[in-house]
Parts: sequence; structure tokens; C-alpha cells
Amino acid sequence: MRVLHTADWHLGQHFLTGQERLAEQRAFLDWLLAAVRTHQVEALVLAGDVFDTTSPSHAAQELYYDFLVRLQGTGCREVVVVGGNHDSPTLLNASRRLLRALRVHVVGGVPADPAEQLILLEGGLLVAAVPFLRDRDLRLGAPGETPEARQLRVRDSIAGHYQALAEHEILRRHRDADRPTLATGHLYVAGGEAREGAERDVHIGGLGVVGAEHFPAAFDYVALGHLHRPQVVGGQARLRYAGSPVPLAFTEADDRQQVLLLDFGPGAGAPEVTSLPVPVTRRLQRFHGALAEVEQAILEFDNEAFSLVAWADVLVHSDEPSGEVQRRVQAALKERRPAVLAPRGVRHQRLTELNDVGGPAPAPLEHLHELTVDEVFRRRVAGLPPARAAALTATFQELRQLLTQADPQALGGAGE
Repeated sequence: MRVLHTADWHLGQHFLTGQERLAEQRAFLDWLLAAVRTHQVEALVLAGDVFDTTSPSHAAQELYYDFLVRLQGTGCREVVVVGGNHDSPTLLNASRRLLRALRVHVVGGVPADPAEQLILLEGGLLVAAVPFLRDRDLRLGAPGETPEARQLRVRDSIAGHYQALAEHEILRRHRDADRPTLATGHLYVAGGEAREGAERDVHIGGLGVVGAEHFPAAFDYVALGHLHRPQVVGGQARLRYAGSPVPLAFTEADDRQQVLLLDFGPGAGAPEVTSLPVPVTRRLQRFHGALAEVEQAILEFDNEAFSLVAWADVLVHSDEPSGEVQRRVQAALKERRPAVLAPRGVRHQRLTELNDVGGPAPAPLEHLHELTVDEVFRRRVAGLPPARAAALTATFQELRQLLTQADPQALGGAGE
């Protein structure tokens, strides 16, 4: 049976200055439909973060539902969708009964009955559809608990959730019949290459509390989401992040975008995995350096390989007045715009002589709108003792989740 593993679509994401990424995401979904047809994919697994916020725009939701409808004509017989930390379980689950008629199985949040997470696909693959595990799913919280004890509780609760599914009667009967199994997950797994920040802080109090060893051997493959860089975890080929199919930040511009083809045999055992590169339609280009170097790089930039106008992040190191820096950068950009480059941020780091006692050069000025809520908080606690910072971070993450559940618009899209 051939399965396609993808994750972290973040439909409806807004970039730094407010633009939605719908054109790029629509192009990806068009390509994905063609790839499903070309490679004769029988089932598609989407491992969380379908949307970028818990309250996505109507246009983003239309992209999602339109894709699922169009998928019906490709030969792909079934789809499994699980919620990520950016998704609203209520929103995803609202349409699951209707989508079931299209053989689209949606698990937006953890159901009361564990059996509802075990989905037998037509081709004989049993999927343990595990969404992002929220704190209420893990039943966390004990008065007076230390950050370290809380971290262990998170780890044990997540590991216990997977172990309970592995020991469920439905899955045991399936394994006894020598049939393949797949589990999903949307979390940070220790050993994964994560960027500092929200990719790691997905669970209260913890940096990578779950390891590859916590996924039972009963699962032949674990389709992971949350980390945007595609990778194998812990040296185990059966544990993989598909990565995001569209670069979601300038820091991801050089990552490879892909989806994964999984070929399962009729019996139990790890699938053969093939990476399918996803074509990138918009280049996120950084121009950092001295003023003359930045000007030259902008003028020489070639966008021929991309169908959409590139977005540029410009950071100039110069002792020239800011007005002169802006004038020269804008003049260079004007020669390339609008057909090639559109600036998404132009910053000037002024070079100054060091004082008598020495010291580092000043950091470039940042604007608050360029930072996520998580980044602002991390900077506020950066100088505190580690235990104090960990305790405050745990409380902040808990309040953040409660606020998002009460008012999905309160914090908007965040981080990874």
C-alpha cells in the first residue's frame, strides 16, 4: 500500500507585513494533487497544523476543503487528518462526519473513546491517529510540582498515550494478523533538529521531553509533524518529520521542501520511504551585509527559477545615515521590482566605534511586529535563574493555551 506523509501546511499564514501565503499554498496543493495521481498514492496522512491559527480565514478553509474534494478524482482512496498545536480541534472536527462520506478521517483532538483513534484503511494499514496532545488530554498539573517533575509528567503522559494505543485490542489483533501499522504525532521529539523557540516549546515546561524510544515498536512508521525541517529522528528510519511544504520564514528559506512516499508491504514491517521534492514558487531571500554588497546582490538577484515575486529581507551594516541607506536600498530594489523582488523588511545596523572599554557592536533595531508572542516572552525571562525561568515559562504556556481556547484571535498565529 502506498501512503503519502505530509504535515505543517499552515494554510492562511500571514507573513511579517500581513500578506497571506495563499498563492504559494494553492500552488503546492495543485502540485500535490498531480503528485498523488502520478505516483498512484492510495492514502494521504496529514500530521497536523493544517491551518496557521485556530481561527483561519474563509479563504484558507476553502483551500483545505477544495483540496479534499478534488482529491477524490485522483485514485487516493482515503485521507487521515490530525490536528496540530496551531489547529482548533473544534474547527477540524466540525466537518468530520460529512468528510467521512469522502473517506476522510479527521481527528482534531483526542476523542473520549481511544478506539476512535484507530483507523483501518481499505488497503489494510491500521493508523493510530494521534493529534497534538494538549494539557487537558494529558491531565497535567499537580500543586507544588517542580518544573522538572512537570517535565517528567509530560513525557510519561505522552509515552503512556502511545503505549495504550499499542496495547489496544484492535491494534493487537491487527499485529497478530501480521498487518502493517502507522502512528501519527505532532510534537517535538528529542533528537530532532529544531530551531530555538516555539518548535521546542510545544508542551508546557519542556524541551524535547519525549524521545524516539517512547514510540512502541508496534508502530511500523511514525508520521511526525511540528518541526518544519524534514528529518529522521534518533537514527530510526521509521520516525520521520515530513517538514513544511512551503518555507514559512526567512530562516527556512534554505530548507528542502518535500513530502514522503511510504510503500508498505502486505505484512508488518517498516515501509520503503521515498522523498518527493516540492517545487518552491516563491523565494525568501536574505540580503545581509555592507551597503555596497547588498546593493550589488539585489541588482544581480535572479528569480528565473520561481514563478512568484521573491520576498526580500534586507539588513545593512553601514555608518551612513539611515536616510541614505534607505534611499540606496530602495533604488536598487526599484530596479528589480515589481517583477522580481518585493521587500518585506529593510533594517539598518549602524556601525559605531567601540568605546574605550570595548564591547560588542549594537544589535540591529527590531520592531515588535517582527517577533512572535513566544519570542517576546523568552527575551523577558532570558536573564533569570534557570529554575525561575522554567517555572514562569510553564505558567505562561498554560495561560497562553487557556487564552487561545477562550479567544482564538487573542494571540494570532504563533511561531512554529
